Amino acid sequence: MLGLLESGKSTLFSAISGKEPAPIGTTAIEEAIVPVPDERLDFLAELYKPKKITHATIDSLDVPGFTFHDEHARAAAARLIEKIRTVDLLVLVLRAFEDPAVPPYRGAVDPARDLTELMTELLLADLQLVTTRIGHLEKDAKKPSKSQTYDKAELELQKKLQDAIESEKPISAAVETDEQRQIVKSLGFLTLKPVVVAVNVSENRLSDTFQFSDIVDPDAPVVTISAKLERELVQLDPESRAEFMADLGITRSATGKFVNSCYFALGLISFLTVVSGELRAWPIKKGTTALDAAGKVHTDIKRGFIKAETISFDDLKELGDEKKIKAAGKVRLEGKEYVVNDGDIINFRFNV
Repeated sequence: MLGLLESGKSTLFSAISGKEPAPIGTTAIEEAIVPVPDERLDFLAELYKPKKITHATIDSLDVPGFTFHDEHARAAAARLIEKIRTVDLLVLVLRAFEDPAVPPYRGAVDPARDLTELMTELLLADLQLVTTRIGHLEKDAKKPSKSQTYDKAELELQKKLQDAIESEKPISAAVETDEQRQIVKSLGFLTLKPVVVAVNVSENRLSDTFQFSDIVDPDAPVVTISAKLERELVQLDPESRAEFMADLGITRSATGKFVNSCYFALGLISFLTVVSGELRAWPIKKGTTALDAAGKVHTDIKRGFIKAETISFDDLKELGDEKKIKAAGKVRLEGKEYVVNDGDIINFRFNV
């Protein structure tokens, strides 16, 4: 999670992780494993009565708040930015709440301005990396070597990326093929990563919607959430939480929607298993085959893969139990190349 000072970023991180917010002024990056809410597990738990339920998870980081008021602050932010190049997703938290006790960044609450400033700084960080890489490649491409042809191709691509950034476009707008993506993947360009925008509002603005398609990718999820409210909810026992939510006129916590937005923005889906008394959601990349999904469970299952006995969750929910599913002919035996769908309930047949 990235955000400017006083955006409520650490409060939101606390709400989804259950951890206490980092002390004010901390310079350390906080980490937490966050479970992915999945209502399908609730239904399956009632049906199968498992001894253990395991959710899919996301490894989440809370980066100290940025400020770009002066060169010292910018240098500190740049050091933090360099530490997060290996992440797979950027969550940009924007302040849209008024609170006299918490002075806003640059003296006014303006989420669009803040998002523009964050994106500009990420572009500048990528530009510095691109120009450094171009300098190295210009030297290497002149030397006869086994990698000379590759170096020349990368140099041409890096100059294209430089042109994009100097036109205030993210690197994602200039990388057009999977081959190009593989060439630059190891460099960890920030503006090549998917983005989720979380707009932190006060309790009375939960129905507000925000649109930033002129600043970030139009397909980037934008979630309206009250970090303060969500943290208060997570600290309550279930009965008190239900009463509090009823008083506010809300039926469900927004953290579930937020975490799921991050999960899907990562390109992840879940398949489900019920084995040895454990009900489990397994995170996989969308487009994963049954063979590779089997390897997610255990390498032995992948090595001895025979078939994937598959039931659609929607079919099971509609018909009510496995007996009716089988009677309706809804159990499928899928082969190695079957592309797993979100919510598939799979029993792998294998022989080692």
